[in-house]
Formats: sequence, C-alpha cells, structure tokens
Amino acid sequence: MTTRTTETSAHWGSYLVEVDEDEAVVGVRPRAGDEASAAMGNVAGAHRHPSRVARPAVRRAWLEDGPGPDPRRGEVGADYVEVDWDTALDLVAGELSRVRSTYGDAAVFGGSYGWGSAGRLHHAQSQVHRFLNDGGGYVRSVNDYSRGASLVLLPHLVGAAAASDVRMKPVSWPQVAEHTDLLVTFGGVRRSNGWVVPGGQTRHVGGALARDAARTTRVVSLSAQRDDAMDGLDAEWVGVMPGTDTAVMLALVHVLVVDGLADEEFLARCTVGADRVRAYVLGETDGVPKTPEWASSISRAPAARIRALAHEMAAGRTLVNVVYALQRGERGEQPVFAGLTLAAFLGQVGLPGGGFTHGLGSMGDYGVGRVGVSLPTFGQGTNPVPDHIPCARIADLLLEPGADLPYNGGSLTLPDVRLAYWAGGNPFHHHQDLKRLQRALARLDTLVVHETHWTATAKHADVVLPVASSLERDDVAAGNGDTRLRASPRAAAPYAEAHEELWIFGRLAERLGWSHDDGLDALGWLERIYDQWRGGGGAPQGAPSFADFWASGGVDLDAPLYDDPVFTAFRADPAAHPLQTPSGLVELWSSSIEAAALPDVGPHAEWREPRRWWGSADAATYDLHLLCNQPTHRLHSQLDMGAASRSTKVAGREPVRLHPDDAAARDLCDGDVVRVVSAVGSLLAGVVVSDALMPGVAQMHTGAWWDPSAPDVADCVHGNVNVLTPDEPTSTLSQATSGAHVLVRVERYDGPLPPVRAHEPPPLLAGWRRDG
Repeated sequence: MTTRTTETSAHWGSYLVEVDEDEAVVGVRPRAGDEASAAMGNVAGAHRHPSRVARPAVRRAWLEDGPGPDPRRGEVGADYVEVDWDTALDLVAGELSRVRSTYGDAAVFGGSYGWGSAGRLHHAQSQVHRFLNDGGGYVRSVNDYSRGASLVLLPHLVGAAAASDVRMKPVSWPQVAEHTDLLVTFGGVRRSNGWVVPGGQTRHVGGALARDAARTTRVVSLSAQRDDAMDGLDAEWVGVMPGTDTAVMLALVHVLVVDGLADEEFLARCTVGADRVRAYVLGETDGVPKTPEWASSISRAPAARIRALAHEMAAGRTLVNVVYALQRGERGEQPVFAGLTLAAFLGQVGLPGGGFTHGLGSMGDYGVGRVGVSLPTFGQGTNPVPDHIPCARIADLLLEPGADLPYNGGSLTLPDVRLAYWAGGNPFHHHQDLKRLQRALARLDTLVVHETHWTATAKHADVVLPVASSLERDDVAAGNGDTRLRASPRAAAPYAEAHEELWIFGRLAERLGWSHDDGLDALGWLERIYDQWRGGGGAPQGAPSFADFWASGGVDLDAPLYDDPVFTAFRADPAAHPLQTPSGLVELWSSSIEAAALPDVGPHAEWREPRRWWGSADAATYDLHLLCNQPTHRLHSQLDMGAASRSTKVAGREPVRLHPDDAAARDLCDGDVVRVVSAVGSLLAGVVVSDALMPGVAQMHTGAWWDPSAPDVADCVHGNVNVLTPDEPTSTLSQATSGAHVLVRVERYDGPLPPVRAHEPPPLLAGWRRDG
C-alpha cells in the first residue's frame, strides 16, 4: 500500500497524518519528541465515518412547508433530502434575502461559537462573521462558555488591561519553578486540558514545565477529585465539595486576619475595600464569622487543614490559582473574586511567582511564559448591528424576543431572531438543558448549519452544507505564545461533495451581490494574509516569502519569555501604573458592582448558599453532586465516534464515576448501566468505580453526542450531561453558563438497552431536484 505523510494542525497540536492512495487516513502519530494528545486518536476513525455529511441536505418538512417555526425541528428520524449545491445555495441565499428584507438585519443570528478549525484562514467564526457583516450585519454573541463569568467580573476588580493580562501574561510555570514555595490550586491542574490551545501549538510544553516546577514547588490541590492534579506534581489533595470553594477561601482570609498574617501594608497601598472584607469574614456584618469550622461544615474540607494551610501560605511565596471550571456554576463569579481577595490579603500580588492566577491547568498555553505575537488574520469586517447576547443566553434570545436581559450592570433587549446561521460549533455540546434549547431552535424560521458530521446541531438544521475538515484544506496555524507559524497543507481530498467555507460563502455572496473571496482560492488567500502580516510589522525580521514559507513548513516566531507578569509594574508603583478601575487599585470592594445594585452579586467576595448543592433541600431527592468537566479523550464533542473516545465508553455509553461507598450503597459495580436523573432530565451511563472522588460526588465528561432516540428510557441514552444541567445563568452580572455541576440521583437500569444512534446520519432521500 502506498501512503503519504503530512504534518497537520488541530487545536490539540501539530501531528503527522498518514493517508493512503484512496484518501483514507490510515495512521496518526505525534511529531518527533512531542507528547501524543489523546484526542489525536480519534482522527482516523472519524475521517470517513458514516456520520460525515456527504452532500447538501434540506429538512424535508422545511422544504415542503416552507420557512417558519416548527416543533418538529430536531425530531428523531426526520427525513432530509439531499440536493445539488446550486439548489442548496439558492435556497440559503433566498432565505437570507427574505428574512433581511422582511424583518431587518437584527433578525439574523451569527452563531458559530465553537472550536471548528485551528487554522487562521478556515476559521469558521471568521468566515461566517465576514459573510454576515458584508450582508448587513447580524446579532452576535460575546464572551465564551469557558470563562464567561470571569470575563465580566475581572474588569470590575482589576481593570480591562490587567484582566486581559491575567489571561495573556500570568505568572508562568518557569517563574513558579524559580520563585514559588507553594502553589495552592483550587480545581487542580489537569493534564488533558493542557493538550488544547486555540489554534494549536507547535509542541506540548505545559506538562513538562509544570512537572519541572513541582521539583521546587509544593502543590496543594483543593478539589472534589484527586486526579484533578496531573501525575508528576506530587500534589497534596484536600477534598472540597463542588461549589463550595468560596467558603474555603473566605476561611483562609479569616485565619490570615485573626492570626495577624494579613499584609496590611499591601492592602493599604494597593487595594480598596479590605476593611469591609475584614468585617465580613469576622462576622461583623452578618453575624457569621467565616472560620475554618464554618467552611468545613459547608465544604467538608477539614477545619484543621484549612487553618494550617493559611499559615503555610503566609510563610513563603505563594501563588493562588483558580481554574476556569470553578466559575462555571451558580454565582460562578465568587470563587474568582474570593481567590483574588485571598491573594491580596497574603500581599503577594505582583511579586515574582506569587499572587493570583486564573487558568493554570485550564488551557495548554496558560503559563508557558511567552509573549503572544500578532498572527496572519482573515478580516471579519465591521458589524453594523449593535445587538448582542452573552453566548450562554442563546435559548433566552430565541424564546423571549423583546425581553430585557440584565447584564453587567445594564440591560439588553433581546431582538426577534428569525434565522440562525451556525458554522464551526455545536451548541448541543456547549449549552445546558438540551430540551429547552430544542424548544428555542423550534421558534426559528430557518436554521442553516455548516458541518463535517451529522451532529445534533446538524440534525436540527433546515439546511445542512457539508464542509471540508481541517485535514482537507490548506491553512496556516499558530496559538497564543506559540514559537512557530506552521503551514498546514491539505492531507486528503475533501470528503464526497464537501467544500471549504471560503468557497461556500463565496458562492452565496455571488448570489447576493457582493464578493466574499475576491476571486481568490484558499492558497491565494493564504498568500494574501501572510504577505499582509509579513509587511505589517508582526512577522519576525527576515521572514521568508510565502512560497518559501509554504515549502519549508513554517517560520519561527519571535515569542520571547517575559519576566513581568500581570501586576508587576502596578505593585512596584501603583501611582505610576494604576489599574483601569475607578480607584486605580485592586477593588476588593467594587464600586461599579455596588452601583449596579444587583440582587445576586455584592460588591465584595461572599458566600451565599446555592440553590443546588449537597446542603440544599434538593439533596434529599438528588443525593449525589455530579461534576461535568472537560473530557480527557476528545476535544469537547469533536470526533466522539473516534477510537480514543470510544475506548472510554462503558456499554457504549459515557461513563459515570462513583466513589466505592456510593457504588456499594446502590449495589453497583464497574460496567453496570445506570439512569442518572436530575431535576431537568435523565440519561444512561456506564459505571466506573473510583476512589479518586470524594464520597457524595459523581463525575462525567461533557461531549458525548446527544441521543434522544429512546425518550421512554432517558432523555439521552448515550450520556450527554447537558440533558441534566439547568439553563440558568451564573448571575445577572455575567449571565454565563452554570453547567459545571448539578445534583443527581443514580439508579440501576436493568431494562433492555436501547441502541446508541448518536453517530448515525438521519434518513437521507436522494434524487430530488428543483425540476421535481
């Protein structure tokens, strides 16, 4: 068999793909000397899987009945009619024209939240947003599902520039190795998250840097899961029940205050509001001192360990890390607010290797310590439509047109959207309460989706356009802080009748009266954006021509290590380097949040009992607290049918991990199938028993494809956790997702096992043409 090997790039990194003479992927492997991301193991099995979208397809009911709200949208087994490209493009162009002319440009929503491609050109969001902007604009989404609460909160506390630097210039792993005595991480430091970077990375370096740091730095991981801290850190595990980290942080502050360990000089010089926080943790404002014993009754973390940990943190250089997952819950702003407050009371914010960080273990580029550089960019143009929503409020947008949505101290009026255009994302992975999302999508006149595979989103679309995968197109790739801009040439021909988004939007724009691609193909566009980058001051000195760059496979970037992480200059001289806050200081009492007078977020970090936690009344019915975290063997829901993802399934379903005590109490063992039930929905899962969890905690990964094909058994027979999680915001401040955990009960399922149909295409009717 003759094969060829090509280096390609994905969000999980650069790797080598082997393709045979029939364009089938027959092997993948990491580059020499690099780590193998587990997600890479899904590529071969997914490339030509039967779930690939082969041809343009139109939902039969929409084709026959015309556009309009339809409760049948997403119906299991609904027929789709495969059509030729001209027919599909004419239908989409005609519907866009109808909606804009009848209802206005604010009736179009540009979806595309997701991680479709790592490329700089074939980035689905850039492509669809440019196309919609040129057509008159669209309703957009802001923020993200990963850090939605933090993105809104942190500018109130440290200003916009410092909030950005918390992400782009945090205390790095090399600085931890050199300066930090103790890393206290709330939520652990997961290795699997470190494989992933938006845009990919030349080599996976985060894991090695973290392990190097652990040789000189002691790590304490506070989490409901022991294995939230990667192997090689030798981390001490302190168990903390989900959603209760804020209480532990406040108790640590209490010890610092009561035992005279708080840095009063730093608090007076660099913060405002410390006196009010001090009064709160001492119980002077509400009569409840935030002692370690108080926190232990909430979190189940031992009071003695909390008290001792506070002394250990004050005794040396300490870095407080709060992972992204902690803010994806009810009042998710609070653990971030409390983490920053704790770091401020320690007085080490802005010191080498000390202070506060928010993301070690959450993303592969976080903490590598390199300055991000500009990269080639496919311009999106300007959106003339001002309407927008926080991305996690998509169902609210569609279900409640005209309603006012409180957001970030103000209010947004939700427009009446009639057409949604989605490319490069899968809201049935990111979003919560999938039955509610389905009802929301049913209110649209039309849903257009670009997809490589028949995902749940594609199965809700009225028009599905098949797109080439990242293996099937030429592109360039690099991530934040990357050391090399990489050529990513096409490794295989596009599947069946699939096309690149550039081609699809080019042909649609021709029908609508403008140019999307300026007459250039992908290589022509790559040369254009490369030359613009090379001539615009962002490229390294002496960067080669595009032809030489493409032939050599890439160019090294000037991404030096930085030694001035966020808050360094501010700490040295707050007057000369003020933060962009009303006071110019770190606001432990936020004047802007106080002015907003919100019902659910106060001006300082605080503990308010959640509606859903192990201490609530609901726990009498739903007695396990389910963690819903990122998967280890796929990126989000991508390529769920691949070998690596399938290798983790139990009885063909997503696994649920249970502590041995909880499994024994339910007479369950490894391999059993269970129904997991919340107040919102139900699913089937396969049991894995593990002592890496606290008793009372269960855990499932997100990303299993939704399978509602047996509703008499469960809302998803494959194990998509988003049927369990409520579609409720973190707060009225950020309106972010709260889907990281939920109360559930777990019960044995002994009935006939329904087949898993998540990876099957819908019924496809061939041969239909406009002439009948």
